[in-house]
Amino acid sequence: MRKKMIILAVAMFQLSVSFAAVPVVESKKDSATAYVSKDDEAMVKNAVAAFKSLSKQEKKARITDAKQLLKNYKAEKAAGDASSNTVLLAILAILLPPLAVYLHENDINTKFWISLLLTLLFWLPGVIYALIVVLG
Repeated sequence: MRKKMIILAVAMFQLSVSFAAVPVVESKKDSATAYVSKDDEAMVKNAVAAFKSLSKQEKKARITDAKQLLKNYKAEKAAGDASSNTVLLAILAILLPPLAVYLHENDINTKFWISLLLTLLFWLPGVIYALIVVLG
């Protein structure tokens, strides 16, 4: 469901001729809650109406274009952050090996526990193992 919403949002973004930066105004009641102005809501409603008025083939073409743009965006994002993240994780692997393995894997799994055990027994094997996980 979430993936479909993202694809629909990208398709609506393609439909509009130009989107200016949408200012986000924070609510005074709750700073985590934000809302957009009435003009922005009208622009989104017009974009949705324009998308709904397209034929089935045009909608399908827009959605496939949006999927391709999303795929390209994710690939560019992954390629751009890889070098800086790898360097930071390598430095962290030397200082705190289990934390580097956890951040690389995004989960507490067997690699994390092996790194923790090696670091607690002898620090150097934990560092070597963490560097192998992060750089390998």
